[in-house]
Amino acid sequence: MQTSSDSDDLMKTARAWRAAGRGLALATVTETWRSAPCPAGSRMIVDDRGHFAGSVSGGCIETSVISEAIESIRGGETVTLRYGVSDEMGQAAGLTCGGSIEVHVEPLDERLIDALERPTPLVRAIDLDSGAWTMIGQGDPGEEGWPEAVREVARELSGRDAPEIVARDERRFFIQPDQPPARLIVVGAVRVAQSLAVLAREVGLRTVVVDPRPTYLIEERFPGVARVADWPDAALAKLSPDSRCAVVTLTHDARPDDAGLIAAVRSPAFYVGALGSRRTHAKRVARLRAAGLSEAEMARIDAPAGLDIGSRRPPEIALSILAAVIAALNRERGGE
Repeated sequence: MQTSSDSDDLMKTARAWRAAGRGLALATVTETWRSAPCPAGSRMIVDDRGHFAGSVSGGCIETSVISEAIESIRGGETVTLRYGVSDEMGQAAGLTCGGSIEVHVEPLDERLIDALERPTPLVRAIDLDSGAWTMIGQGDPGEEGWPEAVREVARELSGRDAPEIVARDERRFFIQPDQPPARLIVVGAVRVAQSLAVLAREVGLRTVVVDPRPTYLIEERFPGVARVADWPDAALAKLSPDSRCAVVTLTHDARPDDAGLIAAVRSPAFYVGALGSRRTHAKRVARLRAAGLSEAEMARIDAPAGLDIGSRRPPEIALSILAAVIAALNRERGGE
């Protein structure tokens, strides 16, 4: 599934294209059956020239969806498309994965862009028959006239990632949550952190690098990455790790690493990892125990951080750490 960060990037692109005077459409995967290259919730934007960003199938049906999107821009109408290997449209589009995909295409105007750019967690409900939609968020019940069953599912999905289809009174509704992007807080502006920040951006994690040494945090080493020059405990107090946040310590220095770990394991962070050998971690555990951490708190620390892929070089170590973070995040999402 596309992440919220992916959605942010799409809306930034949409905003730029609209500023250039282009008409836009939004295509969203609303349902899949059997094998399908992109899960429900995946999005693609299309302009009136046929340019596109994002994906709804990994390439199988994009050409067909783009054509339908251009018609949606011209006519101002919504349409729900179905592709499968057994139907003529799917065969013509090249859908050969053995599955089926349903895609909802609609004009993308300023109102919808504004709604999808809202920084607060929200859920979007779409009437797949009429094309009408509303936003349901914290303290926001949405517009009048929507079935209570839709509102109830929207409330249940708040805080989750996976969308759902709701059928009521011969009408179908697509309920899609939009969560704030997951975050990665990296303690230690070392070489591994440089590679980790680049890889994390590619998978949609909002990364913050923390280090008390300002000279390690220069823009040239971490271009476009948020940086905090402070001790990890003070920095994490400001950054407030939540259940959509991972924390990894990389400094090889006991003082900042321990400070960061103590703050992290006492937060709701979904993953806490620490770089270092097993021997180094054994010494770390003794220090943390002496500092007052419980056995349950110390058990939360993944050390040595990352999946065992035999990594040696900094980019490989970063890859192994990111893989462990993504695995933990997907477990939080329910294995999507």
